[in-house]
Amino acid sequence: MKILIIGASGLVGSHCTHVLKNEFYDVVGTHLNFQTPETVYYDPLSVSEKNLQLDNVKPDIIIHCGALTNVDYCENNERESEIATVLSTKVLVDYCNRNNAKLIYLSTDYVFDGEKGPYPESTPTNPINVYGKHKLEAELLVKSLDKYIIARITNVYGEEERSKNFIARLVIWLQQNEVKKLDLPIDQFATPVYAGDIARMLLCLIRDDKTGIYNLSSTDYYDRYHLALKVKSFFRDNTSVILNPVQTAHLNQAAKRPLKGGLLNIKFIQQYPDFEFSNVDSFLKTLVNNEI
Repeated sequence: MKILIIGASGLVGSHCTHVLKNEFYDVVGTHLNFQTPETVYYDPLSVSEKNLQLDNVKPDIIIHCGALTNVDYCENNERESEIATVLSTKVLVDYCNRNNAKLIYLSTDYVFDGEKGPYPESTPTNPINVYGKHKLEAELLVKSLDKYIIARITNVYGEEERSKNFIARLVIWLQQNEVKKLDLPIDQFATPVYAGDIARMLLCLIRDDKTGIYNLSSTDYYDRYHLALKVKSFFRDNTSVILNPVQTAHLNQAAKRPLKGGLLNIKFIQQYPDFEFSNVDSFLKTLVNNEI
């Protein structure tokens, strides 16, 4: 079985590449802006000769991890957000339709309004910003396929070459004693999940040829401020990083945030009751122990 991972140089994509290759799947990974030694260039909307040709790869499964995830940027650049999220997904949907391939699409809890989270898969969607709207439009395209998985995720953390995710950046600042004062919302809740867990959950779904919508979350539920406090608790001697709790309204962000967000993974747990989840504590303990 050949698996093509779009966005394999990113956080989720790189973990998927590692897990699936370790299970001896034939994996091809792509990048758009950030190249790694293991990835090849691919832009779904490009006709450039240097662009990867899907017909040459002939994937049985495409995992679409590529995304424009800067929510405020998307709010101020709606057309660019649509191109990156909706139109790129349409290209992959069309390919899968023509070639009877399966598409695994990585989506988000931002398809919900944040009024009554965390959410099960069955909750009606109601995005409140451009990013969430476009992710939902992409989901609807994916649903037109016979073979698909929509994997909703949020607040992903883990080892990453560029350390772009919130926990990884915060750990670096704490390790290097950088002087930072961070205003962090105390009213934005979500379910942070380890990227390696997402990859292992997708492995389960691929092996068992599952289809449909799955929430891939962990067992943690934090607001952003208390998540940062948890990280800082592993660096008790650090006094250079100051965490300041604020209400979301104080931040004047361009895009509205779903405040009571997050995802319930009851569906996955019922199907895989023996799956062992990581959490923020276990990740940080491993990270700190490896630094000693």
